[in-house]
Amino acid sequence: MKLNKTRESNVSGYSKSFPTTFKYAKNDILIDDKDKEYLDFFSGAGALNYGHNNDILKEAIVNFLKSDAPVHCLDMDSVIKLNFLNKITEVILKPRGFDYKIQFPSPSGTNAVEAAIKLARKVTKRKKIVAFTHSFHGMTATSLAISGSQEMRHQDIPSQDIIFQPFDGFLGENTNTIEYISKMIATNGSGNQLPAAIILETIQAEGGIKVANEKWLQELQHFANENGILLIVDDIQVGCGRTGNFFSFERAGITPDIVLLSKSISGFGLPLSLVLMKPELDIWKPGEHNGTFRANNLSLCGATKALDYWEDETFSNNVKAKGEFIEKALKKIHENSENVLDVRGLGMIWGIEFVSGEMAKKVSKTLFEQGMIIETCGNMGQVIKLLPPLTITKSNLTKGLEKLQSVIHQVREEEILTY
Repeated sequence: MKLNKTRESNVSGYSKSFPTTFKYAKNDILIDDKDKEYLDFFSGAGALNYGHNNDILKEAIVNFLKSDAPVHCLDMDSVIKLNFLNKITEVILKPRGFDYKIQFPSPSGTNAVEAAIKLARKVTKRKKIVAFTHSFHGMTATSLAISGSQEMRHQDIPSQDIIFQPFDGFLGENTNTIEYISKMIATNGSGNQLPAAIILETIQAEGGIKVANEKWLQELQHFANENGILLIVDDIQVGCGRTGNFFSFERAGITPDIVLLSKSISGFGLPLSLVLMKPELDIWKPGEHNGTFRANNLSLCGATKALDYWEDETFSNNVKAKGEFIEKALKKIHENSENVLDVRGLGMIWGIEFVSGEMAKKVSKTLFEQGMIIETCGNMGQVIKLLPPLTITKSNLTKGLEKLQSVIHQVREEEILTY
C-alpha cells in the first residue's frame, strides 16, 4: 500500500528535517523502508535514553501486556503504579536525601509544566513567574509563554504574567546575572512584583546547549529561598541520566522545590510525565488537576524496569565516561575547525556552535544523507546537538564522532570552493 503522506497536517516538523520512512529501530540504529541504516544521535529528542526497543525494557512491557494487568485505569491505584512509586523512592529519592511527593499530571512534559506553574501560583497566592532567556518548556499556552526561545510565537497566546531574566552567561562571562535578577525582582521600584516561582533548565537544550554554572545554580536557589519564591527545575530533556547523574542538578548540590520529568522517564519512549514536589507544597484537592491519561500503566511498567539501571553506580559511571570521550573528541574538532565557534555540554548532551545557522543546517543535512540523525538547536539554529542514546555502543559512538568530524570538514571545504 502506498503511504498517503499528504493526509498528515503540514505542522509535522521532524519528518521534513529527516525525510524518510523508518521501519526498524534497535538501540542506536534506525533503518528506513529502503533498507538504509542510520546512526541515531537524536534519541527521540531525549525520549530514548535507553535506546530503541531496549530488550530488557521490552521484555518487561511484553510480559505486562500478556498478564492482562490494567493498562488504563485513570489515577486509580494499580499494582504497577505502586511498584513504581516504591522503586523510585528506594532507588532514586532516598539515596539522594529527597522526600518529594509525586504527581502524575498527564502524558507529556508540557502537561507537567502547566501543573507546576498552576501549583506554584496556588501555593504562594502570587501570579508572576520568572523564566529565562533562550529557555524552552513546551507548546501549551503557559509552557510556551515561559519559553524565551519562542518569542515569535508569544503573539498567539494571552499574557501569562511572565518576567524574563538573563540566564547564566547571557550578559557575558564576566556578568553575574544573579545580582541583576535580584535587583530586578526584589528591589522596590523595579516595576516587578515578587513572583510565585522561578523555572529553569539547568542545561538549555533547545536554547543551544547552555550549561548553567554550579555556583550560579546555588546562588539562584539561595535567592529563591530568601524571598519565598519556589524554584522549579525542568529536567524533562536533560534528566533521567542524560548528564551522568539521574537529575541534572545533582552536580550543584541543590534541592529544587519542584522537579519536572518526562521524555525518558518511561524508559521505552512511551508517554509519561511526573511532577516531583516537596511534601508541604502538595495542597491539591483530590481531582483538582486531572486528566484521562495520567499514570499510564504501560509507561509505568517501562519506567519501573528502567530504574534498575540506577540501582548502583555502574550505569552512571559509564555515561560519564562516554561523556568525557565525547568532550575530548569535540574539543579536537573545535581546535581544527575555524567554522566552529564553541563546543559545550555535560555528560551525553553536547553542542557544537557554528558561525551560522545555515552552516549547522548543512552539516545536519549532510550527515542525514550519509546515514546519521542529528538535529540543530539554538536561537539561530546555529548549534548541532549531540543526543545519542546513553546505551550507544563505544564503536558506534566513535563512528558517529568520526563521521561528524569528516562532514564538518567537508562542508567547510565546499564553502571555500563556492567563494
